[in-house]
Amino acid sequence: MLDLVSLRERPGLEGEVFGASLQSLWPRFMMHDPVADLFFAAPHFARHRDTAFAILAPGGAVVGRAFAVAFAWDGVPGREALPDTGWDGVIRWAHEDGAMGRAPDALSALEILLRPEWRGRGAARVVLDALRRRCAALGLARMVAPVRPTRKAAEPWTPMAAYASRTRGDGLPADPWLRLHVEAGGRIGRVAPLSMTIGGTLADWRGWTGLPFDATGPVIVPGALAPVHASVEQDHAVYVEANVWVRHQVPAG
Repeated sequence: MLDLVSLRERPGLEGEVFGASLQSLWPRFMMHDPVADLFFAAPHFARHRDTAFAILAPGGAVVGRAFAVAFAWDGVPGREALPDTGWDGVIRWAHEDGAMGRAPDALSALEILLRPEWRGRGAARVVLDALRRRCAALGLARMVAPVRPTRKAAEPWTPMAAYASRTRGDGLPADPWLRLHVEAGGRIGRVAPLSMTIGGTLADWRGWTGLPFDATGPVIVPGALAPVHASVEQDHAVYVEANVWVRHQVPAG
């Protein structure tokens, strides 16, 4: 149905993977996490081409992308547990590993993004399973993901721990993206309360969101999982996003 092709294999697909049609599927403010440059910006991105993928439909059209980062876990001091800083933290770990020359033994998914017409058709599960197989093919023993629950943005005031713990009558998570991870064999762990931190001046946030940002206090921003905290007096606003750590089994061989 769908195929994952790494940008190491097909560097010519990079333009489509980072093209406006896919980038625009994220809220604009999400493009301004400073830690992302440790993964995406040159020259760092060259190290991650084996774990950066174009998602191809039959016929070869790019219909999405998947990003992941390899990192060292076992035996590294301070890494006995997955970081509270989630997405940001695991990228920093991988960057530190590269600087220190440590060989990775685990993979963290960072993003699976599909065009809207491919959602709700089982495609995301296909991609997640393919990512697990890629993890095994790279010789990495474990896979994790700081999951961004799909429908949390509709409840920005609800604490992530309370939201993530909700289940349906069959015991599966109420959130569809968390549920898909569990149906794929993932085990939900703890919340990463500081998974992504995005700050900017009030002018930055006005440009990113089209909202006035003219009062001190929490601001509800479309697409944000929690309120953005604004200070007129200090001329800045900060968004701190919580994610949910999920651990996945890696297929043998």
